[in-house]
Amino acid sequence: MSRITLTDELRQNYQQLFATCVVHPERAAEVDEITNALVMERARYQIVGERLNIPWFVVAVLHDADAGRDFNVHLHNGDPLTERTRHLPDGHPLEGEPPFCWEDSAVDALRLYHFDLCQEWGIAGILFLLEGRGGWGYRLHHPEVLSPYLWNYSTHYTQGKYVTDDTWSETGVAQRCGAAVLLRRLAECGLIVFDHPEEEPDWPLLRYDESVVSPWIEAMQRFMNTLPGIYVKVDGCAGPHASKAFHRLTGVYLTGDPRASDQEA
Repeated sequence: MSRITLTDELRQNYQQLFATCVVHPERAAEVDEITNALVMERARYQIVGERLNIPWFVVAVLHDADAGRDFNVHLHNGDPLTERTRHLPDGHPLEGEPPFCWEDSAVDALRLYHFDLCQEWGIAGILFLLEGRGGWGYRLHHPEVLSPYLWNYSTHYTQGKYVTDDTWSETGVAQRCGAAVLLRRLAECGLIVFDHPEEEPDWPLLRYDESVVSPWIEAMQRFMNTLPGIYVKVDGCAGPHASKAFHRLTGVYLTGDPRASDQEA
């Protein structure tokens, strides 16, 4: 069982990290190559997903993270499909006889991970499951390093990793692309849609409100400060100064700004 529960705070953390996930430019081509390969095998992932009511793309990124997209080995641990697993977890799949087809073995693995019990397939729920699969050691013992199982190849991760289950290296660097990074790229390409729209913030994200501190307004303020001639305090507050800077950038004031009525007249 997980030692961590999906609290509102953790849910917001996942959503913010996913929203701000940027692939390192030198890794962009490799990430595209991986996501294209996953899409090419979508039918196989769909077969597994439909048997367990799991989105195909969750099966896909897990397959890359745990087995390097190799359809000749068990998803559980990379042992060959020609016999039951010998390494932990050993003796799987529990049903059937070898040689196993990849789809049957993957179904067994996902049941073993309890992915089939999940009823929430929004981005926070998915990342919670995936981080649990990768291991909670980072979040529990090295919170300064975001899990590379999720975030490697993105600006959220640089170095630091478990070289064994119990051995930490400050200078170690993960090698495989993070599962969340692949999900982010699939979403950027319009290839996947997450469930539970109630997890999404109210739209429009950028609107005039001096009483609320918004991470989206803060992100906008940081961006606007990179443009020539725009200087705005980064405080997440969408007041008159932030709205005026937005007007300089776009030609319109933020929704809800009293001055917006004049631009509509």
